[in-house]
Amino acid sequence: MLYYAGLDVGLRRTSICVVDEQGKQVHESEVASDAEAISKALARLKLEYQLVGLETGQLSIHLSKALRAKGLKVVCMDARQVAAALSMQVNKTDRNDARGIAHLLRCGLYREVHVKSDAACDS
Repeated sequence: MLYYAGLDVGLRRTSICVVDEQGKQVHESEVASDAEAISKALARLKLEYQLVGLETGQLSIHLSKALRAKGLKVVCMDARQVAAALSMQVNKTDRNDARGIAHLLRCGLYREVHVKSDAACDS
């Protein structure tokens, strides 16, 4: 079975929600907004992730690159599109946003944003 992990990244904490290919939630947690903490939380579950998704934001470039370096298939999603899709939620919380991101990944309802290479960022 394949799994999709949605990350709602804040400056200090990241909410994680993992759903399976049927849409059933299998995990929910909150960790530090650090690639090491996020990857350890996902690895502990011993699941095969189809995609891990996060919205564009202050930490998205760093986290995307660091999580990819740890072997995860990371998608950086257009924050405006995600916000529009999640705006219909009754209770807007970090936990619910992470769940919504996981479902958007599972359904393919997202626009991926290109994350520039380190060389391109430095120039």
